[in-house]
Amino acid sequence: MGERREGWERVSAKRLIRALTLFLITVQGEVWAAEPFVHFSKDVPKEWLTPTERTDFRKTPRYAETVAYCQKLADASDLVHYTSFGKSGEGRDLPLLILAKDGLLTPNATHAAEKLVLLVQNCIHPGECCGKDASMMLARDIAITKKHEAFLDHVVIVFVMIFSPDGHERFDAYSRINQNGPDEMGWRVTSRNLNLNRDYVKADAVEMQALIKLWNCWKPDLHFDNHTTDGGDWQYDIMYAVENHDATARPIRRWLDDKFLPSVMPALKKDGHLPMRYFGLIDRSNPTMGIRSGGFSPRFSTGYAAIRNRPSVLVEMHMLKPYRTRVIGTYNIMLHALELMNREPDVLRKANQQADQKAVQMGRSYSPERTLPITIERTNDAVPFRFKGVKFTRVHSEISGDTRVIYDNSAPYEVDSVWFNETKVAKSVNPPLAYIIPPQWTEVIELLELHDVPIVRTTGQITGSFESYRFEDVSFTPWPYEGRFSPKYKTVPIVEQRTFPAGSAIVPLDHTQAKLAIHLLEPEAPDSLVKWGFFNAIFEQKEYAEHYILESLAEKMLKDDPKLREEFDKKLESDEAFRNDPRARLYFFYRRSPYWDERQSVYPVSRLLTMPKQK
Repeated sequence: MGERREGWERVSAKRLIRALTLFLITVQGEVWAAEPFVHFSKDVPKEWLTPTERTDFRKTPRYAETVAYCQKLADASDLVHYTSFGKSGEGRDLPLLILAKDGLLTPNATHAAEKLVLLVQNCIHPGECCGKDASMMLARDIAITKKHEAFLDHVVIVFVMIFSPDGHERFDAYSRINQNGPDEMGWRVTSRNLNLNRDYVKADAVEMQALIKLWNCWKPDLHFDNHTTDGGDWQYDIMYAVENHDATARPIRRWLDDKFLPSVMPALKKDGHLPMRYFGLIDRSNPTMGIRSGGFSPRFSTGYAAIRNRPSVLVEMHMLKPYRTRVIGTYNIMLHALELMNREPDVLRKANQQADQKAVQMGRSYSPERTLPITIERTNDAVPFRFKGVKFTRVHSEISGDTRVIYDNSAPYEVDSVWFNETKVAKSVNPPLAYIIPPQWTEVIELLELHDVPIVRTTGQITGSFESYRFEDVSFTPWPYEGRFSPKYKTVPIVEQRTFPAGSAIVPLDHTQAKLAIHLLEPEAPDSLVKWGFFNAIFEQKEYAEHYILESLAEKMLKDDPKLREEFDKKLESDEAFRNDPRARLYFFYRRSPYWDERQSVYPVSRLLTMPKQK
């Protein structure tokens, strides 16, 4: 009985702390969350209120409740189809809700009818669940109340309702310490402890593999990824990110800059929101020091969409705003995107087609002068910026020993600051005509096929001179990142004679996924398969030499090669670590001998500047 009472007291104390924390956060959030925008459930029949609306936005539904509501929509309306697009790691269906007129509920029918496709993904981080609840409301207002049925005139909407069901069902009041509601929510990662929003390229998670297959089928024209922020406190309630930098196809950048942003952001302000480009603080302890924003690599949703020639919108609702504000804000940004897509469907369709055409043209001929940006970095160029924050004080913390930030919820304030909002191309590559991969690298070839990259198998042996890379200064991170040990290295271009056996995979670049293929196969790309550890075996030394054998070999090499002796003596004199390491001294000679493995740290994939003739 005593043990049970002690446990009850611990749980009660935990609940009390959670309740006080949420009370303080809510009070703070309510101050800044003036809600002049419409509460969309006021004219909705009671039986069609979503589970979240029924609790006045205090709760988000569990997996089964969400699926039941989606099935209810599908049973009640010919505009809605509920299905699954795969299974989670623990075997749950991945719920998919499709909204379309005229029975266009399949990719083929949709593309034949020349309808645009909006792909919306929710709960990639299940604790950030406002997208799921906003999507249920939006689907209801299209299909049941018919308030927005016209949005289906030119668009088919594909809602990924819960991208990470296993994480969603790790349901608790303590999932997100930084967040103001709902009362309980899911966990950030999958049942394999993988963060899906780092998995777009490597696709280790079965959930991501299913999403990529879904993408290949539906070929979305616009992609939405709904999230909730972490970070500091400020007045902005809707934060967003788009890839409108030099590594994104120019037609996509034009559509984002000339159509999406000028249309959607003013509409959100008119609704009463305060949208802002997604940013981070230069100094976490001092918001007045400036903010920084920039592009994302392909491991993230928007970066992945960009190398697939499509615009993507990252929505990040501010964590400290009330849950009602976050759900309605997510609803509104999707609403205004649909308004734009229906108002000017041909503009977005043409931008995507032009981006695809540019990708195809890149692989139709080889040019040594052609370059493709693969890495974007933020510059140190800043512009003046009026930061809309909340009052804060900075004090010394006796607990952490660091500077502590205390946000004051008494009133908002504005301050002159700076915004580092420019990016530049940090790295480019010269695209080949194609790549060729030896057949034994099955995991790599299968991953390319998963990403819808065309593969042509060789019918016979191919021998010739090929471009590739050798890796130097190779090191590995001491801890895994997203389940993988990633190498760091310097790439050295090489040209050498190679023989590729029958069944090798040629990856031509005259197709729409050319940029994606380049990002996967060029080692210097930020999320290349080399950097994600798919080729780690090439860095391992598999043969070794006994020291007493190397002593004799070294004596002979020094005797036969005066220049080698000079090099050895110089290294002994200049490098203390080398001088005091017997193994390093002996392996100095082993590496320079004909016994050394010449294939170690050599990239097995070659670049093709002309298409090889097959026997």
